[in-house]
Amino acid sequence: MTKILDIQNLTVKFGGFTAVDNITFSVEKGEIFGFLGANGAGKTTTIRALCGLVNISSGNMFIDGKDVSKNTKKLKPRIGYMSQKFTLYQDLTIKENMLFSGALYMMTEKEILKRMKELFEYVNFKESPDEIVKSMSGGSKQIISLAASILHNPEIVFLDEPTAGISPVSRKLFWNLISKLSSDGKTIFVTTHYMDEAEYCRRIALMQNGRIIALDSPQNLKTASNASNLEQAFINFLDKK
Repeated sequence: MTKILDIQNLTVKFGGFTAVDNITFSVEKGEIFGFLGANGAGKTTTIRALCGLVNISSGNMFIDGKDVSKNTKKLKPRIGYMSQKFTLYQDLTIKENMLFSGALYMMTEKEILKRMKELFEYVNFKESPDEIVKSMSGGSKQIISLAASILHNPEIVFLDEPTAGISPVSRKLFWNLISKLSSDGKTIFVTTHYMDEAEYCRRIALMQNGRIIALDSPQNLKTASNASNLEQAFINFLDKK
Protein backbone atom coordinates (compact mmCIF):
# COMPACT_ATOMS: atom_id res chain seq x y z
CA MET A 1 0.00 0.00 0.00
CA THR A 2 1.04 3.64 -0.54
CA LYS A 3 1.99 5.82 2.42
CA ILE A 4 -0.15 8.97 2.47
CA LEU A 5 0.64 10.36 5.96
CA ASP A 6 4.17 10.48 7.29
CA ILE A 7 4.77 11.98 10.74
CA GLN A 8 8.35 12.28 11.96
CA ASN A 9 9.31 13.24 15.53
CA LEU A 10 6.27 15.47 15.93
CA THR A 11 6.22 17.63 19.06
CA VAL A 12 3.61 20.24 19.99
CA LYS A 13 4.04 22.40 23.07
CA PHE A 14 1.75 25.00 24.61
CA GLY A 15 3.98 27.08 26.84
CA GLY A 16 5.58 24.65 29.27
CA PHE A 17 3.09 21.86 28.50
CA THR A 18 3.98 19.20 25.95
CA ALA A 19 0.76 17.98 24.33
CA VAL A 20 2.43 15.77 21.70
CA ASP A 21 5.84 14.36 22.57
CA ASN A 22 8.14 13.30 19.71
CA ILE A 23 5.82 10.85 17.94
CA THR A 24 6.62 9.08 14.66
CA PHE A 25 4.23 7.00 12.56
CA SER A 26 2.77 6.68 9.08
CA VAL A 27 -0.66 5.92 7.61
CA GLU A 28 -1.32 4.13 4.34
CA LYS A 29 -3.76 5.22 1.66
CA GLY A 30 -7.23 3.73 2.17
CA GLU A 31 -6.44 2.68 5.74
CA ILE A 32 -8.75 3.17 8.71
CA PHE A 33 -6.23 4.26 11.32
CA GLY A 34 -7.26 4.63 14.96
CA PHE A 35 -5.93 6.78 17.79
CA LEU A 36 -6.87 5.57 21.27
CA GLY A 37 -6.13 7.20 24.57
CA ALA A 38 -7.61 9.02 27.54
CA ASN A 39 -8.63 12.67 27.37
CA GLY A 40 -5.48 14.77 27.27
CA ALA A 41 -3.38 12.02 25.68
CA GLY A 42 -2.63 14.21 22.64
CA LYS A 43 -5.02 12.73 20.08
CA THR A 44 -6.89 15.91 19.18
CA THR A 45 -3.74 18.03 19.10
CA THR A 46 -2.14 15.58 16.67
CA ILE A 47 -5.15 15.80 14.34
CA ARG A 48 -5.26 19.59 14.53
CA ALA A 49 -1.55 19.74 13.74
CA LEU A 50 -2.04 17.53 10.68
CA CYS A 51 -4.86 19.79 9.52
CA GLY A 52 -2.62 22.84 9.89
CA LEU A 53 -4.73 24.27 12.72
CA VAL A 54 -2.01 24.44 15.38
CA ASN A 55 1.67 25.31 15.11
CA ILE A 56 4.10 22.49 15.76
CA SER A 57 7.16 22.92 17.98
CA SER A 58 9.39 20.49 16.09
CA GLY A 59 9.30 17.54 13.72
CA ASN A 60 7.86 17.07 10.24
CA MET A 61 4.46 16.15 8.81
CA PHE A 62 3.89 15.09 5.23
CA ILE A 63 0.69 14.41 3.31
CA ASP A 64 1.42 12.49 0.12
CA GLY A 65 5.02 13.71 0.31
CA LYS A 66 4.12 17.39 0.79
CA ASP A 67 5.17 19.24 3.94
CA VAL A 68 2.00 20.21 5.83
CA SER A 69 3.57 23.29 7.44
CA LYS A 70 4.59 24.72 4.05
CA ASN A 71 1.56 23.68 1.99
CA THR A 72 -1.45 24.11 4.29
CA LYS A 73 -3.59 26.03 1.78
CA LYS A 74 -2.80 23.67 -1.09
CA LEU A 75 -3.51 20.59 1.03
CA LYS A 76 -6.76 21.88 2.57
CA PRO A 77 -9.02 20.64 -0.29
CA ARG A 78 -7.58 17.14 0.16
CA ILE A 79 -8.54 17.03 3.85
CA GLY A 80 -11.86 16.56 5.60
CA TYR A 81 -12.06 17.32 9.33
CA MET A 82 -14.87 16.56 11.77
CA SER A 83 -14.11 17.97 15.20
CA GLN A 84 -15.35 16.77 18.59
CA LYS A 85 -17.61 19.80 18.89
CA PHE A 86 -20.72 19.94 16.69
CA THR A 87 -19.95 22.85 14.36
CA LEU A 88 -22.98 23.09 12.09
CA TYR A 89 -25.67 25.76 12.47
CA GLN A 90 -28.51 24.49 14.65
CA ASP A 91 -31.10 26.95 13.30
CA LEU A 92 -30.50 26.11 9.66
CA THR A 93 -31.90 23.17 7.73
CA ILE A 94 -29.82 20.19 6.64
CA LYS A 95 -29.78 21.52 3.09
CA GLU A 96 -28.76 25.02 4.17
CA ASN A 97 -25.89 23.63 6.23
CA MET A 98 -24.71 21.51 3.32
CA LEU A 99 -24.88 24.45 0.91
CA PHE A 100 -22.85 26.61 3.28
CA SER A 101 -20.22 23.91 3.87
CA GLY A 102 -19.87 23.15 0.17
CA ALA A 103 -19.59 26.83 -0.74
CA LEU A 104 -16.44 27.04 1.40
CA TYR A 105 -14.83 24.71 -1.15
CA MET A 106 -16.22 26.60 -4.17
CA MET A 107 -18.71 23.82 -5.01
CA THR A 108 -21.81 24.64 -7.04
CA GLU A 109 -25.27 24.05 -5.60
CA LYS A 110 -25.81 21.23 -8.10
CA GLU A 111 -22.58 19.52 -7.02
CA ILE A 112 -23.44 19.91 -3.33
CA LEU A 113 -26.94 18.47 -3.61
CA LYS A 114 -25.74 15.55 -5.73
CA ARG A 115 -22.98 14.71 -3.25
CA MET A 116 -25.32 15.09 -0.26
CA LYS A 117 -27.81 12.67 -1.83
CA GLU A 118 -25.06 10.10 -2.47
CA LEU A 119 -23.69 10.27 1.07
CA PHE A 120 -27.08 9.98 2.75
CA GLU A 121 -28.03 7.04 0.54
CA TYR A 122 -24.93 5.18 1.76
CA VAL A 123 -26.42 4.97 5.24
CA ASN A 124 -30.12 5.03 4.36
CA PHE A 125 -30.49 8.47 5.97
CA LYS A 126 -34.16 9.42 5.58
CA GLU A 127 -34.44 12.87 7.17
CA SER A 128 -35.89 15.62 4.98
CA PRO A 129 -33.29 18.11 3.67
CA ASP A 130 -35.63 20.83 4.96
CA GLU A 131 -35.47 19.55 8.56
CA ILE A 132 -34.09 22.07 11.07
CA VAL A 133 -30.90 20.63 12.55
CA LYS A 134 -31.62 21.48 16.20
CA SER A 135 -34.74 19.28 16.17
CA MET A 136 -32.79 16.15 15.23
CA SER A 137 -31.27 13.35 17.31
CA GLY A 138 -27.61 13.29 18.26
CA GLY A 139 -26.93 10.43 15.86
CA SER A 140 -28.54 12.25 12.93
CA LYS A 141 -26.55 15.38 13.72
CA GLN A 142 -23.32 13.40 13.63
CA ILE A 143 -24.19 11.90 10.24
CA ILE A 144 -24.89 15.41 8.92
CA SER A 145 -21.65 16.72 10.40
CA LEU A 146 -19.64 13.94 8.75
CA ALA A 147 -21.38 14.53 5.42
CA ALA A 148 -20.57 18.25 5.62
CA SER A 149 -16.89 17.50 6.27
CA ILE A 150 -16.58 15.25 3.19
CA LEU A 151 -18.81 17.05 0.70
CA HIS A 152 -15.74 18.20 -1.23
CA ASN A 153 -14.63 14.58 -1.65
CA PRO A 154 -11.35 14.75 0.31
CA GLU A 155 -8.71 12.03 0.15
CA ILE A 156 -8.08 12.01 3.91
CA VAL A 157 -10.78 12.31 6.58
CA PHE A 158 -9.92 13.17 10.18
CA LEU A 159 -12.65 12.21 12.66
CA ASP A 160 -12.20 13.30 16.28
CA GLU A 161 -14.45 11.29 18.64
CA PRO A 162 -17.16 11.21 15.94
CA THR A 163 -19.63 8.91 17.73
CA ALA A 164 -19.35 10.20 21.30
CA GLY A 165 -22.73 10.32 23.01
CA ILE A 166 -24.86 8.72 20.29
CA SER A 167 -26.83 5.47 20.37
CA PRO A 168 -25.37 2.08 19.37
CA VAL A 169 -27.69 2.00 16.34
CA SER A 170 -26.47 5.41 15.17
CA ARG A 171 -22.88 4.39 15.79
CA LYS A 172 -23.38 1.36 13.53
CA LEU A 173 -24.81 3.53 10.74
CA PHE A 174 -21.94 5.95 11.16
CA TRP A 175 -19.36 3.19 10.84
CA ASN A 176 -21.12 1.81 7.78
CA LEU A 177 -20.39 5.14 6.11
CA ILE A 178 -16.78 5.14 7.33
CA SER A 179 -16.27 1.63 5.95
CA LYS A 180 -17.78 2.69 2.63
CA LEU A 181 -15.44 5.68 2.42
CA SER A 182 -12.46 3.45 3.12
CA SER A 183 -13.51 0.93 0.47
CA ASP A 184 -13.69 3.83 -1.98
CA GLY A 185 -10.03 4.59 -1.27
CA LYS A 186 -10.39 7.32 1.34
CA THR A 187 -7.96 7.34 4.24
CA ILE A 188 -9.72 7.56 7.61
CA PHE A 189 -7.91 8.81 10.72
CA VAL A 190 -10.21 8.43 13.72
CA THR A 191 -10.04 8.88 17.48
CA THR A 192 -12.47 6.97 19.68
CA HIS A 193 -13.08 5.83 23.25
CA TYR A 194 -15.15 2.86 22.12
CA MET A 195 -13.08 -0.31 21.98
CA ASP A 196 -15.60 -2.13 19.79
CA GLU A 197 -15.23 0.66 17.21
CA ALA A 198 -11.46 0.35 17.33
CA GLU A 199 -11.83 -3.20 16.00
CA TYR A 200 -12.84 -1.67 12.64
CA CYS A 201 -9.42 -0.05 12.33
CA ARG A 202 -6.67 -1.71 10.33
CA ARG A 203 -4.12 -0.39 12.83
CA ILE A 204 -4.32 1.45 16.14
CA ALA A 205 -1.91 3.75 17.95
CA LEU A 206 -2.29 3.74 21.74
CA MET A 207 -1.40 7.12 23.26
CA GLN A 208 -0.50 8.18 26.78
CA ASN A 209 0.75 11.60 27.88
CA GLY A 210 1.46 12.70 24.33
CA ARG A 211 3.42 9.59 23.38
CA ILE A 212 2.61 6.51 21.33
CA ILE A 213 3.08 3.49 23.59
CA ALA A 214 2.01 0.84 21.06
CA LEU A 215 1.01 0.67 17.40
CA ASP A 216 -0.25 -2.37 15.52
CA SER A 217 -3.37 -4.14 14.29
CA PRO A 218 -6.10 -4.82 16.88
CA GLN A 219 -5.36 -8.54 16.84
CA ASN A 220 -1.59 -8.07 17.18
CA LEU A 221 -2.06 -5.66 20.08
CA LYS A 222 -4.21 -8.21 21.88
CA THR A 223 -1.74 -10.99 21.19
CA ALA A 224 1.30 -8.94 22.27
CA SER A 225 -0.33 -8.01 25.57
CA ASN A 226 -1.88 -11.44 26.21
CA ALA A 227 -5.36 -9.91 26.26
CA SER A 228 -8.71 -11.23 25.06
CA ASN A 229 -10.02 -7.78 24.10
CA LEU A 230 -8.70 -4.32 23.24
CA GLU A 231 -9.74 -2.75 26.53
CA GLN A 232 -7.62 -5.22 28.46
CA ALA A 233 -4.80 -4.85 25.93
CA PHE A 234 -4.78 -1.08 26.48
CA ILE A 235 -4.70 -1.56 30.26
CA ASN A 236 -1.86 -4.07 29.96
CA PHE A 237 0.23 -1.71 27.82
CA LEU A 238 -0.37 1.14 30.29
CA ASP A 239 0.72 -1.09 33.18
CA LYS A 240 4.04 -1.70 31.43
CA LYS A 241 4.84 2.02 31.36
